[in-house]
Amino acid sequence: MGGANEKTRLEDVVPVPAETKSTDTGYTITENTVINIRDEVAAGIAELLAGLLRPATGYELPIINGSTRGSSSGISLRLDGAPSDVGEQGYRMQVNPSGVKIRANKSAGLFAGVQTLRQLLPPAIESETEQSVEWTVSGGHIRDYPRFDYRGAHLDVARHFFGVDAVKQYVDYLAQYKVNYLHLHLTDDQGWRIEIDRWPNLTDEGADSEVGGTAGGYYTKEEYIELVEYAQDRFITVIPEIDMPGHTGAALESYAELNCDGEKRPEDTGVNVGDTSLCVDKEVTYEFVNDVIKEVAEMTPGPYLHVGGDEAHILSDEEYNTFMDRVIPMVLEHGKQPIGWHQVLGANPPTKTITQYWYPGRDAPEVAAAAKEGHEIISSPASRAYLDMNYNDQDGVGQDWAGNTSVKDSYSWDPGTFVDGVNESSIKGPETALWTEFVETVDDIEYMIFPRLPAIAELGWSPKKKTTWIEFRQRLAAQGPRWDIQEINYYQSSQVPWP
Repeated sequence: MGGANEKTRLEDVVPVPAETKSTDTGYTITENTVINIRDEVAAGIAELLAGLLRPATGYELPIINGSTRGSSSGISLRLDGAPSDVGEQGYRMQVNPSGVKIRANKSAGLFAGVQTLRQLLPPAIESETEQSVEWTVSGGHIRDYPRFDYRGAHLDVARHFFGVDAVKQYVDYLAQYKVNYLHLHLTDDQGWRIEIDRWPNLTDEGADSEVGGTAGGYYTKEEYIELVEYAQDRFITVIPEIDMPGHTGAALESYAELNCDGEKRPEDTGVNVGDTSLCVDKEVTYEFVNDVIKEVAEMTPGPYLHVGGDEAHILSDEEYNTFMDRVIPMVLEHGKQPIGWHQVLGANPPTKTITQYWYPGRDAPEVAAAAKEGHEIISSPASRAYLDMNYNDQDGVGQDWAGNTSVKDSYSWDPGTFVDGVNESSIKGPETALWTEFVETVDDIEYMIFPRLPAIAELGWSPKKKTTWIEFRQRLAAQGPRWDIQEINYYQSSQVPWP
């Protein structure tokens, strides 16, 4: 295969690598290939790689420690030899006839390199059964690192509940495209999805339904910790969201004392927003919030806790600010950095509070002012990053209040400069959002996130100069056969030249 074709193969990855250089000869994985590590830190990543490769190849792919048994040709994973400028999440890959060498400074970078190697192999590598394929990786050199350290994806499990296995599948999809934060929207009017020991009615009464009146569900503490650890093993940090003071119907259904009138709120199975709030004048409200934050923080090793803060329409500005003035310090006291939807800025929180921008348009003077004051911004404009928006008037199981969002729309924006008056230095990174008022199954999830999730994942990872639609649509099309083998229910947009 000639050099030009080899270069195409090395570039045929989503997200596209920062730098590639092709050679004429690559490496073919055979029954004699081993996975070579130098220390035990890389062992877990080697096991994940072997788990990806063994079913389709049918090869044993033993993992050996080269520091004790000498070096062998094959796939080498090492935490040394990478240039310092690829940082903690980047990697260097070299492919020649003797093998594939992935070098990184930290484990996260090594894992990212493994995901690139996965895409450099034929799509049949995704099969769960042995395939008769030549497993050749194109020759050359890749130097790769992310544009933004933060690349997030949100999943609403409150409007419709998704169990542990479904969320693990979601995590796998994020890992495949180098997304490294999972924002779980755990509570809302329609359901409370996380066990809290001090307030058991939250799950005894507040978790048994969802939009449409079907049975809901919740995560026990053990299940939540299992999800967090599963994500951690794939270098994804879970961010729990406890939305408040609005979007709290399930809590108000569970405990009468959290309502200003002292009566439990009826079960909510609709899709209205903005008509619920914790009672900000009662001290029991803050006892409740502190207990919830404390228990969720204890279960969550990541640095962040999301307090929601959006659409508290029935509160005055004074009431809203009073609530946030009490709650934001609680998050900090329990060792977490607070995140809130950008309405939280109205309460003038400490600059350590990260704000998540979600309005569809570019004009948000309060966000621009907050950035100048030192707040970090997560970029999630609904017209680009809300994956529950339908693709067009005909397709999808979502909504259109922010307008239809085609695959090209989801790719054709810059997370670093989308909000007028905000510089990239203030942007933490992009985050997709999938609200689930009308998303009921894993098939629905897949249809709404593929192919738009990989599009925004690339905007978060790849250099801006390499994110052009014309080239991306070709690389995205090459993912189709891979998704077919994975049995992903993706939307076959007419904007993409699928094979």
